[in-house]
Amino acid sequence: MSRDSDFPGWHGTTIVSVRKGNKVVVAGDGQVSMGQTVMKHGARKVRRLAGGKVIGGFAGATADAFTLFERLEAKLEQYPDQLMRAAVELAKDWRTDRYLRRLEAMMIVADRSETLVLTGNGDVLTPDYGVTAIGSGGNYALSAALALADATELDAEEIARRAMKIAEQVCVYTNSSVTLETIELES
Repeated sequence: MSRDSDFPGWHGTTIVSVRKGNKVVVAGDGQVSMGQTVMKHGARKVRRLAGGKVIGGFAGATADAFTLFERLEAKLEQYPDQLMRAAVELAKDWRTDRYLRRLEAMMIVADRSETLVLTGNGDVLTPDYGVTAIGSGGNYALSAALALADATELDAEEIARRAMKIAEQVCVYTNSSVTLETIELES
């Protein structure tokens, strides 16, 4: 018999980010599951940081993700307008701090110039094609967003919404209660 603790912390959500045209978007579903039970339908897993200059979403344990958002916010205060540097510093702490090492979450964060995926393994990853996703439905959303970004003239918001809809139709840990945050890029 498997337990929830046997699975990685990211198995219960979908977060997708799309960078296209003059926008970068992070979208996430609202479902919170414990095993096979849906505990909440409208959780907010996507939020703004650094006075709205950064948007981010998380997959994994909620309290762990909030802790990481707080730590990232502190790093962004220490390194204003330097998302990459703040993320690398957070990743260093995440790998070396005894408390943070136990946190089970992943994050996607984006600002006007870059999109990053942060993991507890110390990874700070940039997507190759302006699209990335995490969570149980992440691969479904990623595939859909990549196809839509290349084959259509849809903007970043509509691509993210459609990718989330496809993930929701396939992944039992993803629902249709989508939160989406957008940053307009400088032309």
